[in-house]
Amino acid sequence: MRRQKRDRLDRAHANGYQAGINGKSKDNCPYQNIDARSEWLGGWREAVSDKNMGLFK
Repeated sequence: MRRQKRDRLDRAHANGYQAGINGKSKDNCPYQNIDARSEWLGGWREAVSDKNMGLFK
């Protein structure tokens, strides 16, 4: 059986998280689709929150 690719929304969330950790602005979201954009921003917010809590430097 072929291994399925990760869900696109999961990938959008992960990419947003990485952008937040790396200090990128939320205005840099590359997605136009409203669902993917929402997931990306959710990941970005989560990363910024984690960064503010001191989990990342």
